[in-house]
Amino acid sequence: MGSTITGPDGRPRCHWCGATPEYLHYHDTEWGFPVADDRRLFEKLCLEGFQSGLSWRTILAKRENFRAAFDNFEMDRIARYTEADVARLLADAGIVRHRGKIEAVINNARRAQDLVAREGSLAAYVWRHEPDAASLPPQGAATSAASIALSKDLKKRGWAFVGPTTVHAFLQAMGLINDHAEDCAIREEAAQARKVFRRPVERGVPSG
Repeated sequence: MGSTITGPDGRPRCHWCGATPEYLHYHDTEWGFPVADDRRLFEKLCLEGFQSGLSWRTILAKRENFRAAFDNFEMDRIARYTEADVARLLADAGIVRHRGKIEAVINNARRAQDLVAREGSLAAYVWRHEPDAASLPPQGAATSAASIALSKDLKKRGWAFVGPTTVHAFLQAMGLINDHAEDCAIREEAAQARKVFRRPVERGVPSG
């Protein structure tokens, strides 16, 4: 099996995006493009946690349901959730009804608040873990040195459902690791987006 397939426009794409029609748009417009928005970063970490043991196709198909159920992943709102919200979410057939994962989102929202108070933003913290070219894993790897380090630090801070594999998928999706196949037409688009992307500034660190 090759690393790419021919897309509907005749250009090569990563092989995995041909598995289902929903993947193509996600692959072409989101996966691997850098993100500095705290809400989107938090959402993706949460959804990657929900994916654990499932397929991304399942989560992607339910993404709008997740957004509706979890107040668009606004961490400050989720941090105020109570047991009544857990019960509401467990009764919502539009999402993955897993108590541990639901409770992890609420816990992680509170931990994210702590992190933002300390670091200034979730984005500044996450992008501090961007690996350099010399430490990138082979394409298709399930983990990386960066994901192992970030996973360890998040767990130390009290986060849940943030194992190295989950975090590696997050780093790939949010543009910290460009894992598009070498001959994928979108790889260079993602690379160009990273070149013009301004890395979020950490608290107390001057820009430039």
